[in-house]
Amino acid sequence: METHVDELPTPRRVVVNAIRHSPRQGARIAGLGAHRPGRVVGNDEAAAAAGVDAQWIEQRTGVRERRYAGQAETVVSMAVEAGRSALRDAAANAAEVDTVILASCSMPSPMPNGAAQVAAALACPAAGFDLNAACSGFNHALAVADALVRAGTASGVLVVAAERMTDWVAPEDRNTGPIFADGAAGALVLPSSEPGIFPVAWGSDGAKADLIVIPGATGRMEIAGRRVFRWAANALAPVVDAACELAGIKPRDLKAFVPHQANLRIVDALAQYLDAPRLAVARDITGSGNTCAASVPLALQALRRSGEITCGDPVLLFGFGAGLTYAAQVVRCP
Repeated sequence: METHVDELPTPRRVVVNAIRHSPRQGARIAGLGAHRPGRVVGNDEAAAAAGVDAQWIEQRTGVRERRYAGQAETVVSMAVEAGRSALRDAAANAAEVDTVILASCSMPSPMPNGAAQVAAALACPAAGFDLNAACSGFNHALAVADALVRAGTASGVLVVAAERMTDWVAPEDRNTGPIFADGAAGALVLPSSEPGIFPVAWGSDGAKADLIVIPGATGRMEIAGRRVFRWAANALAPVVDAACELAGIKPRDLKAFVPHQANLRIVDALAQYLDAPRLAVARDITGSGNTCAASVPLALQALRRSGEITCGDPVLLFGFGAGLTYAAQVVRCP
């Protein structure tokens, strides 16, 4: 993604819609799971395909290596593995899941939906539906799961984000090929006497929908990299502020910040805005690339696995991307 943006005008601030919780039961993330494909692709290989230098990729995106799915690793199969891992982490069984939400923008066809297939593979007696908000898909799906549990409509929601972005980008395209990658991660959401998922701050700017597209004629992603970079790095601050306010927390009280792993420069710009020196900031993009909807839960799982966050820690999750869509919420680490 090209990031020389000095000549671009500063984008207008986004509009943030915030839904406050009613005083009913809360919801929490009870378990996290992930599936990272086995094939690791370094910058030398990605650079050769894109006709650029390996250092050029790292300097402009922060990516050093990424994971590519094998032929047998589909969006659904990766989602199943991530979901199974989340159930295991929560010490829960499939019978406790009555709803499955699959966040993805890379399903190979519009029908059948993937969530129902995930539910069947895991033997969950569940309703299943897909949600496509691109790179903010996990945050949107988590907000829906939280609302379903708090309303009493669902008692156990498995939220999984899975992407095979390598099916939708051209390796030779320097703007997309070296950046996007594959993977899946998920969370089991259960009722809680105390809220572990706080209100979502979200919105969209469809007037800029043409900045990230996959035209039907080509089936390959096209992205206006510099304009998207400027929008994400400069216009999204109100979303961060709103999410913290809705959770009743100051940025300095957060233990970690997990933004969408689009570009390391964007991650660092948003982290700098939070101005919390002791904050653990997810930089999973360096080893995973941009996995769209899967990037936030993959990065969250990586922070917990490293020991940088522990059970109960307040963490700010923040997704943004094609649509253009954005969503953020504070959660407590399971």
